[in-house]
Amino acid sequence: MSLLKEPDLGTPAKAGPDTVNLEVDGQPVTVPEGTSVMRAAALAGVEVPKLCATDTLEAFGSCRLCLVEIDGRPGTPASCTTPVAEGMKVHTQTPRVEKLRQGVMELYISDHPLDCLTCSANGDCELQDMSGRVGLRQVRYGYEGANHLDAETDTSNPYFDFDPSKCIVCSRCVRACDEIQGTLALTIEGRGFDSKVSASAGELFFDSECVSCGACVQACPTATLEEKSVVNLGMPSRSVITTCAYCGVGCSFKAELRGDELVRMVPYKNGDANEGHSCVKGRFAFGYATHPDRKLNPMVRDTIDDEWREVDWDTAIGYVADKMRELQARYGVGAVGGITSSRCTNEEVYVVQKMVRAAFGNNNVDTCARVCHSPTGYGLKQTFGTSAGTQDFRSVAKADVIVVIGANPTDAHPVFASRMKRRLREGAKLIVVDPRRIDLIRSPHIEASHHLQLKPGANVAVINAMAHVVVTEGLVDRSFVDDRCEEFDAWAEFIASPENSPEVTEPITGVPAEELRAAARLYATGGNGAIYYGLGVTEHSQGSTMVMGLANLAMATGNIGREGVGVNPLRGQNNVQGSCDMGSFPHELSGYRHISDDAVRGVFEDLWGRSLEPEPGLRIPNMFDAAVAGTFRGLFVQGEDIAQSDPNTQHVTAALSAMELVVVQDLFLNETAKYAHVFLPGTSFLEKDGTFTNAERRINRVRPVMAPRSGKHEWEVACEIATAMGYPMTYAHPREIMDEIAALTPTFAGVSFAKLDKLGSVQWPCNDAAPEGTPTMHVDTFVRGKGRFVPTPFVPTSERSTRRFPLILTTGRILSQYNVGAQTRRTGNVAWHPEDVLEIHPHDAEERGITTGDEVTLTSRVGETTLHAVISDRMPVGVVYTTFHHPVTGANVVTTENSDWATNCPEYKVTAVQVGLRTSAGRPERDQLSEPALVD
Repeated sequence: MSLLKEPDLGTPAKAGPDTVNLEVDGQPVTVPEGTSVMRAAALAGVEVPKLCATDTLEAFGSCRLCLVEIDGRPGTPASCTTPVAEGMKVHTQTPRVEKLRQGVMELYISDHPLDCLTCSANGDCELQDMSGRVGLRQVRYGYEGANHLDAETDTSNPYFDFDPSKCIVCSRCVRACDEIQGTLALTIEGRGFDSKVSASAGELFFDSECVSCGACVQACPTATLEEKSVVNLGMPSRSVITTCAYCGVGCSFKAELRGDELVRMVPYKNGDANEGHSCVKGRFAFGYATHPDRKLNPMVRDTIDDEWREVDWDTAIGYVADKMRELQARYGVGAVGGITSSRCTNEEVYVVQKMVRAAFGNNNVDTCARVCHSPTGYGLKQTFGTSAGTQDFRSVAKADVIVVIGANPTDAHPVFASRMKRRLREGAKLIVVDPRRIDLIRSPHIEASHHLQLKPGANVAVINAMAHVVVTEGLVDRSFVDDRCEEFDAWAEFIASPENSPEVTEPITGVPAEELRAAARLYATGGNGAIYYGLGVTEHSQGSTMVMGLANLAMATGNIGREGVGVNPLRGQNNVQGSCDMGSFPHELSGYRHISDDAVRGVFEDLWGRSLEPEPGLRIPNMFDAAVAGTFRGLFVQGEDIAQSDPNTQHVTAALSAMELVVVQDLFLNETAKYAHVFLPGTSFLEKDGTFTNAERRINRVRPVMAPRSGKHEWEVACEIATAMGYPMTYAHPREIMDEIAALTPTFAGVSFAKLDKLGSVQWPCNDAAPEGTPTMHVDTFVRGKGRFVPTPFVPTSERSTRRFPLILTTGRILSQYNVGAQTRRTGNVAWHPEDVLEIHPHDAEERGITTGDEVTLTSRVGETTLHAVISDRMPVGVVYTTFHHPVTGANVVTTENSDWATNCPEYKVTAVQVGLRTSAGRPERDQLSEPALVD
């Protein structure tokens, strides 16, 4: 495959039913009203020279290279800023415009280094291309006068350089930062000849507000902003379109290679989730895939005290199969199980759950979604009928009121956050419900209408109070409720009770009653209301209750079933939606159908040729408890570091130590591998062939950029283990696995690799009723028929502050790091976040004699850890906050086993703690953790 060059039509497309007919160089063309002459020319097959124009940014008209002549109009207008008109006749190649363009280009070249042959952008430079396009053959101006050729290069960013000597001040980088990313970190400083691009008032890029999303690098037409990887490795020569393996946004990228070496990841303009945008992780942090820490050969040991010994694949697979059979012979069929990974493809996850059900012969399979979004699955299924977000990401462009609750999109889902910020700058209102003041509350040209700074653990009380206002003040959308919903009256009676009023709940929530009432009124009456939520909703003892509360509020106000509204979980990992879709929970087969349903189970049994147990298997916490009790003896762990990601580390490690066979499949020897008997090397996303499903239910192709460095695909390994255990599982290619998924799963019935390759992506349900997918769910009817209102009584968490533990710890993520940091810490991203810190309010810090930079101990009723403090007023008094990306922190040493009542999702967001200056005794004695904590 050659290098994929995406066409650039110069200015963005205009939508609308009205069209205009015109001629460009004698070629007739019909375009929507409002289209620029430049874009119309491109659509007619005539490319007008340009430098400041690109179809990802609004027209700017500064470079003067795109001049044209138009019959009946004086002068030579810029084609990028001139809209078409009916009957217009445009001439793009007259002697007059050719001479003007050559003069303009001559001025650019006169202040530009003439090092094209050695320049890193040689062959990929628009200035170079346009010089040839306009026919420039000589430059009459020398270098004797003032110029910018000696400007110093800024190399401070880990991933790209800024060389101002090559800058033509086209403002594309500035506009990309403003219009696409929304950070507004760049500006043009000075005037005339002194004009130059500046990062936040003259700072270095690294020290500025730049978030390294790469939009400026992508927009730059010269080598002014260039990836260090291109400088070091040379220009790539071929492209592979694939999908990012970080967060649940699911951005599409062109992996650009030179031979077999990956040079850069470039966001794909036709990617439906990201539309050509990216963040620092997806754009630049791919180096972990070839990091020397990766383990590429299977390893086995008899006990966890032994040294690892490398073996071949056949030996490792045979060892696993023999030990699993032996354990089942001694302890029973249910003595073993597996855990699937949200970082793996749908196909890889599917074969692991199939291996457990068909080869192991039980339903002891669970997934990391247990500890993040399992309440989403329960809550949305109870109310709407299916476990998934209701909208596509584009929908936010039609929202009038946006509620962000328990989520931090600018750090955790930055590409979607950029979409959201564009809508907010256009006038949409913002309500943020969070104990912490996240950046979105106040950023350039954005200020939240309401920040409901609730106490950790009070989510349900807040959402009930908002619903109370809607019901008691007559703000219910009665027509929607009467036509589309059921059990409303019982819910309305419950929610209208005085105990749910903002005034009564204020002491519980900490949110002033009038502020909460105003927010509720805004959501109910402000037009299209869209709810976006994250782990601050689900990782609570009432996580499932809260999800149902959000659904109740949306239904009561009629904010379901059209663009611009909905209830939308922002999934943390790249395929957490897909891992749930594939049947990774012990009680559900693919498509969220219960294992006890005889008809459903029969379909699987017929195709798989194996009887399946009708009773649900063990959840992850049940596996741990059974292991400690001595009845659960063997575990296959696919791509998850449960010794870091699950709560109460001591209990987890005790369970792992008690097992006789722990099999870990991963890229690196992680904390769980300390307790493993078999290590099976996994594959990075650059080696995978299959699909991911993002937070908007979008199924995207993941294409291999390189062959598996371990010699096997992960789906092959699961199949070979199952086969060695006596259940043959054979596929020639992952497309066959998807075909089987489609045959068994109604929501995937129309999905195939061929369709994905043709359409780019689809959102499930994709079937005969929706052959190209479903962007918006529940349009005319809910999946369950009628939407169901469910009473959501507030039950306080048992985890409360005490005299011994007077503070409440809550956790979150930071932009540069991802999850437990196994990937991002092995990239240049560590430059921005070299350690986790504890944010503590000035009042709480002063009481304890703590200042910024002090090393402090963080203690809960189950454990203790040490980290540095940062004084911050982002949290209210009594609340402390930390991220969980670095091994020294080990946040799960202090988190408890409290969990959601319905799903056992851990209550990571509420832990009673004490903070104090570290004593001279030093860091608490505990195992040094090799990976950081908490799943997202």
